Amino acid sequence: MLATLVIGLREGLEAALIVGIIAAFLRRNGRSLVPMWLGVGAAVMLSLIIGVTLSLIEVALPQAAQEGLETIIGAVAVVFVTLMIVWMNTHARGMRAELESEAQHALGRGGATALAVMAFLAVLKEGFETSVFLLATFSAAQSAGLAALGAVVGIALAALLGWGIFAGGVRIDLGRFFRLTSVFLVLVAAGLVVTCLRTAHEAGWLNAGQQRTIDLSAIVQPGSIQAALLTGVLGIPADPRLIEVVAWVAYLVPALCYLFWPRRARPSAAGAQRLRWVLATGCLVLAAALALTAWLIPSPQVSSLTLVDQASQAPAGSVVIAGSGAARSAAFTYASGATADLPLDASTAASDTHLGVTTQHWQQTATTSPDGAPSTITLDALITLAGGRVPVGISAVQNPGPFTAQWNRTEVDEVWLTGAGLLDASAHSTLTVTLTGGGLQNARTVSVTDTAAIDAVTAPDAQSVASAAATAVEQGEGERVLWGAEVPGALVIAAAVLVISALRHRARAPRGSHPAPSSPPPEPPTPAISIAAADHGRTS
Repeated sequence: MLATLVIGLREGLEAALIVGIIAAFLRRNGRSLVPMWLGVGAAVMLSLIIGVTLSLIEVALPQAAQEGLETIIGAVAVVFVTLMIVWMNTHARGMRAELESEAQHALGRGGATALAVMAFLAVLKEGFETSVFLLATFSAAQSAGLAALGAVVGIALAALLGWGIFAGGVRIDLGRFFRLTSVFLVLVAAGLVVTCLRTAHEAGWLNAGQQRTIDLSAIVQPGSIQAALLTGVLGIPADPRLIEVVAWVAYLVPALCYLFWPRRARPSAAGAQRLRWVLATGCLVLAAALALTAWLIPSPQVSSLTLVDQASQAPAGSVVIAGSGAARSAAFTYASGATADLPLDASTAASDTHLGVTTQHWQQTATTSPDGAPSTITLDALITLAGGRVPVGISAVQNPGPFTAQWNRTEVDEVWLTGAGLLDASAHSTLTVTLTGGGLQNARTVSVTDTAAIDAVTAPDAQSVASAAATAVEQGEGERVLWGAEVPGALVIAAAVLVISALRHRARAPRGSHPAPSSPPPEPPTPAISIAAADHGRTS
């Protein structure tokens, strides 16, 4: 409630001041106020329509899309409040003079209609900013009802103050008022930055930088005053994440420095130039350091896996990544001493999701004839190899044997690779015998027991290590992009803005001019403003 009250008061008072100054100017020049009030009413209605429309659109969207829209609205609100603070901090002292000058020009161009349009646009700007900022604050508030009540109370107070200023009974030190409310709005906007990053994560747009930093649950308990202040007003969650803390500090510290840096300590023109170059250099150095740190830290790699027998869990061998480039392969070595080699050619890989991780999958099937296998086999020996049963399709009466036997061992080797290397592997073999003769009219293929069968899978502990490494690498890619590309990119953009600003100020400076060695004297305090005094020709 407090946040929306201050927002309504601040934005409403800005609009009230603009309307009051225009109204005083019109009255002093003997013009009707009706066109101005029509413009103000139209602007207020349009602002309400914008706010209600955005709210209805958000409610109608699916959950993820709602989070995405809240992110966009919050980001726009942060931009609006930042620009508003900067503009008001620069123009608050001369706002009345500037508005009266613009009103004089508008009156000369189009009379009262031009001033009505001027009032409409001014109030619409404030109303649109208020709608977006309040909507973003409602999304982060613990109670939408209290937040709405705070906004209504703030706007009502702003209207009363505006009327009091217009009537001449209220005097406000605008410089101090806007300075104090700017501090509060900076804190709220910093909280909105955190909220935007949280909703961006919930929308699936931002999955990096989600490491927990501090647990505030003992302080931010639901229903407590601390929770209302920290979470409801300042937007600080009970479990702030790393990217949220970094963004909060990155917004709050420069904004507060901008508001409270002593005027006497502000650098001269030449000093400001040097400061811009120093800050640009610092941004580039920090960007390079982040990029190098993010991309040069090695990722965990798994180059070998232990294999066990699927049934007994006894050691069955291992698989190792051998070679590199086009000659890379997965080399299987079994406990019996047998080996197999699976080429890892990129052109034969299949994309697959295995164990919850995106992988490249290779599979190889090889058929060989076992050494020493007999060329003939009796019915009794066949029954023994078939597990004590007569194989399907063979009759002991009609097919008494012996049979001519052709033996085949089929082995299927598989590996799954991720950015972390090996994730999983398996090897399975089956032994079949194709029988002819012995009373058979047609050839019969029968699966039989294989004493040298391979039924190897990845050992559970090795698979856990590989899965953890694959997950870490998969998550690490997002972290690398964030800290190694996106954040350094933002710093490079900031450095470019500082360089352009320095070059522009340098081009504007007259050649041969020398900056004053001492800082400019402090400006006098902002006088209290009374709009009604303008009607009598005196300065407040």
